[in-house]
Amino acid sequence: MLPGMTAALLQSSLPFPVRRGKVRDVYDLGDQLLIVASDRISAFDCVMPNGIPGKGKILTALSLFWFEKFNTHFQNHLISTDVGEYPDALKPYSEQLTGRSMLVKKAEVVPIECVARGYLAGSGWKEYQHSQSVCGLKLPPGLQQCDELPSVLFTPATKEDTGHDLNISFEQTAQRIGRSTAELLRERTISLYSQAAEHAHEHGVIIADTKFEFGRLPDGRFILIDEVLTPDSSRFWPADQYQPGRDQPSFDKQYVRNYLESLDWNKTPPAPALPDNVVAGTQQRYLEAYRLLTGRDDLQL
Repeated sequence: MLPGMTAALLQSSLPFPVRRGKVRDVYDLGDQLLIVASDRISAFDCVMPNGIPGKGKILTALSLFWFEKFNTHFQNHLISTDVGEYPDALKPYSEQLTGRSMLVKKAEVVPIECVARGYLAGSGWKEYQHSQSVCGLKLPPGLQQCDELPSVLFTPATKEDTGHDLNISFEQTAQRIGRSTAELLRERTISLYSQAAEHAHEHGVIIADTKFEFGRLPDGRFILIDEVLTPDSSRFWPADQYQPGRDQPSFDKQYVRNYLESLDWNKTPPAPALPDNVVAGTQQRYLEAYRLLTGRDDLQL
């Protein structure tokens, strides 16, 4: 760990039923959930043995920014991020929770990753080179890597507990969750992405793609859940360095993926530890995304 950098929180520890994801620890409080964003980082579906100090706080602060920005148009699961407003049983754990936790409503998770793509990158670019399509959606010929797409694509995927999420067609999505639900979530996904992308571009950031998750409340309403528009769930590119036809500099996990691709590692556990320079570089990129998108420079890690 570099001098002056705080230790990464790799796992929270609270005396409540917990489900641990790649990054988040989700505690069941009965009629509510507590989501704690650790400093773990994953790539290629493997969790690295060392984390990125403060990463969970960046993800939480950025999600809170977007939840508040879109709250009048898109309801979400957030109740509070203020530990002082949490149930009394959580107060003894405030040191672990401050800045990196969200008290949220319980909702029935829709088992679909709702992905919006505005640019031709990542797996979409790989598929396009072979079939001139992205997730089965045909595109015009002659597009370059990282080109802006003619229109925003909705490319849903399954939510897998282990291994890779699997891209599926809209028709397959409709079969899994019902056509009316699939159409509603497609509309919300594209609308959310488009509004966020416009805000980001005004602040020097291109959101190439992102994924949203939705849940259904007992009264049938669909709400945004989990994280929203963070460097873990999105591709963020600096707008002033954008140039189609190549990989883009980024404010997201691509920096870690690029490092791992340079190693002789087969992308199966155990994952290699990240060196100090990659840890520091990742933290700096995540912080820069937060600073640019929110216009704030006040985050205490």
